[in-house]
Amino acid sequence: MAQNRNDALITALDIGTSKVSALIARRTETGDLEVLGTGQRESRGVKRGYIADMEGTEAAIREAVEQAETIARTNIDHVWVSFSAGGLVSDVAQVEVDLGGVQVEQDDIDNLLKQGRRSLNPDGRMVLHAQPTLYTLDGLTGVKSPLGLHADRLGVEIHVVAAEPSPVRNLALCVRSAHLGVKSIVASPIATGAACLTEEDKEMGIALVEMGAGVTNVSLFAGGLLVGLTSLAMGAADITDDIASAFSIRRAQAERLKCFHGSAQNSPRDTHEMIDLGAADEGDGFEPPRISRAQLIQVIRLRLDHWMDAVSKALAELGYTGPVGRQVVLTGGGAELKGIADYAQGVLGRTVRIGRPRGLAGLPDAHGGPAFATLSGLAMVAASNPIDLRQISLEPQTVHRTAAGGLVQRMMAAFKQGY
Repeated sequence: MAQNRNDALITALDIGTSKVSALIARRTETGDLEVLGTGQRESRGVKRGYIADMEGTEAAIREAVEQAETIARTNIDHVWVSFSAGGLVSDVAQVEVDLGGVQVEQDDIDNLLKQGRRSLNPDGRMVLHAQPTLYTLDGLTGVKSPLGLHADRLGVEIHVVAAEPSPVRNLALCVRSAHLGVKSIVASPIATGAACLTEEDKEMGIALVEMGAGVTNVSLFAGGLLVGLTSLAMGAADITDDIASAFSIRRAQAERLKCFHGSAQNSPRDTHEMIDLGAADEGDGFEPPRISRAQLIQVIRLRLDHWMDAVSKALAELGYTGPVGRQVVLTGGGAELKGIADYAQGVLGRTVRIGRPRGLAGLPDAHGGPAFATLSGLAMVAASNPIDLRQISLEPQTVHRTAAGGLVQRMMAAFKQGY
């Protein structure tokens, strides 16, 4: 099957509530990201984004990766993994040092980043991302490169994303049990944003709603950064369960009804369009029961009303209350429901569009929808090779600088209390 083992390849692994999907890609000579193979299997051990069955999850991971390897005709060793469970927190912290008006040298920048690295010790949480963004010079923000400039005070803004440690460790354990190394664990909103949002979107301000099967992540981007997020323990699988319960059918049948006949919008003709539910037991001699499409949509809308109301409240709590023109992007498997963008636009009172992955050459049509945005974004994040303060080596040295601001200050306070 495999021609060679290539550690230079990028492999993304998205472990969700409904599916486990894998993608193998590589950089071309022109700098584009080319997809070599993809794989997908039903998720058999994840509940609301959390690992609930280690063996089932491990098997799904192994099968999805093997399928991608077969198509790509190669073997892989390490993967980039997404994390979408609840408990994610995001903040922008600032570290600042005194220079005394001298010219900024590379050693000053290195020492500043090392000091930011020393400060990353959040109480009870695991840091997933600690990325320096823009620098500040004497209070002037938005400096991309301070090298060679003079300043009394040099600072850096650090984007920190942290999560509850146990779910992250369980996720990593499942991947390693499938004989794969974990290159990095990426927060789902970071990956999905990379696939669906432009740099201008992130700079101007936009809301991203990931409508997964078991979890909905609502996140805000502004100034080029993820500035706020919250998780809701609800998803598209709840609609499937409602359909199965309302019409006394199996979940597989309910999922098919939702995908092929379901919609978030109703029309007068729905009352005349009849749908065969299919017999619960084949060969029982009875005619399969039938329902109108209007009945199906009514069940879907009841759940959608509750779901979108929770999203609206989450956006308000995150402070997304600006001009009506600010957009909301829907992605995830739930965003594939027919008419969902128009429905959400009416409920949220904002412009709504569906976010689909872009920027990958050779991506199969089956993996080009919003349900696979996180998977594609993982590959894009990996290809960008982002700087992370956690990777900075700390050498013993005397530090005469001060740090202050935001999450970093609270992290240092928690660290000192521990001693």
